[in-house]
Amino acid sequence: MEAGTSRPGQTQATRTLTVTGLNHALHDGYTDLIYVLLPVWQAEFALSYGLLALLRGLYAGAMAGLQIPVGRIAERIDGKIILIAGTALSALGYVFAGFSGGVIGLGLALALSGAGSSTQHPIASSAVSRAYGTAARGPLGIYNFSGDLGKAAIPALTSILLVIMSWRHTLLVLAFAGLLVAICIALWMPSVGKRAEHKMAAASRRASSDGGFHWLLAIGILDTAVRMGFLTFLPFLLRDKGASLPTNGLALALVFIGGAAGKFTCGWLGERVGTLRTVLITEGGTAVLILAVLVLPLAPTIMLLPLLGVMLNGTSSVLYGTVPELTPPHQTERAFALFYTGTIGSGAIAPVLYGLLGDALGPTLATTATALTALAICLLAVALARHLADDPTTA
Repeated sequence: MEAGTSRPGQTQATRTLTVTGLNHALHDGYTDLIYVLLPVWQAEFALSYGLLALLRGLYAGAMAGLQIPVGRIAERIDGKIILIAGTALSALGYVFAGFSGGVIGLGLALALSGAGSSTQHPIASSAVSRAYGTAARGPLGIYNFSGDLGKAAIPALTSILLVIMSWRHTLLVLAFAGLLVAICIALWMPSVGKRAEHKMAAASRRASSDGGFHWLLAIGILDTAVRMGFLTFLPFLLRDKGASLPTNGLALALVFIGGAAGKFTCGWLGERVGTLRTVLITEGGTAVLILAVLVLPLAPTIMLLPLLGVMLNGTSSVLYGTVPELTPPHQTERAFALFYTGTIGSGAIAPVLYGLLGDALGPTLATTATALTALAICLLAVALARHLADDPTTA
């Protein structure tokens, strides 16, 4: 009987992870395909770089700014319905972008699509967390990794489609794919439920979870800052070592490939050795490898970049997987929404702050500052460990 009851639960969990992973790949691909289209829009609408940045910012701003309200809506509406509506809205935004006759219509369409994408991080992460319960860290790492697949596949597909059709028709094709994903969610994803349904289970965890989440959020913000700050300076550091433009492109690709692998493996690692040990490994490794990039010649630096990518991105999977542990069940969506808002906001602000530091001190010292930030995260991780069930000092 026990085996018979566990199989349907496992099947539903697998379906949840599969569908949310597909949805994550779509939305992250939707986010990054804009970079491919910016030069096309500049040529068609005679846009300045400032306006191009504004177009990108409208999408990102709507996506980041609406995640917390989406988490609150999930108190009253089944998360599956929100996810379907958000995915369909994001696809329809690109339909409207394809039909837009000017930059104002294009900007409004991108804001609409970004608003639709605001639903997937908090709702889908929470759905995976609830589907797998205490074993959610590894699946959340897989969910996190699926977004990187979309970032690689959809912009590449967009580039291919632009060769054979106009950008307007390309967006219509991609929007149709998004509507198909919304249909897949409707047909195959189990119900997520409302946060209110989980209030009774929250009482035992409420007392110990409040302080820990704030440490986790601080680590997530700084981890994103390290990643974005380092990537801002990497092309210039490589150029100073004698790298050509193609070599710079290869170097960035190696970092991103390592980053995707890091998201996949570090969620699994965190489940087995605990959050504290994994964060110490990834952040300590990040600091050491950043300093190595600064002092090594070009060829050894290139060889280290995939491993550095693993360290740079690996922490994020561990952090996402820890959110449910530090949050009462009825507040999971709100916690994920706050966490993603903080990390996305850090990704937007950190390059500016490190860039100002680079203007004042030079790229080498500014990059050194990113390594020091990674070491500071290790100290925060020790403080966080007091709130974690997998903390070896409390086991």
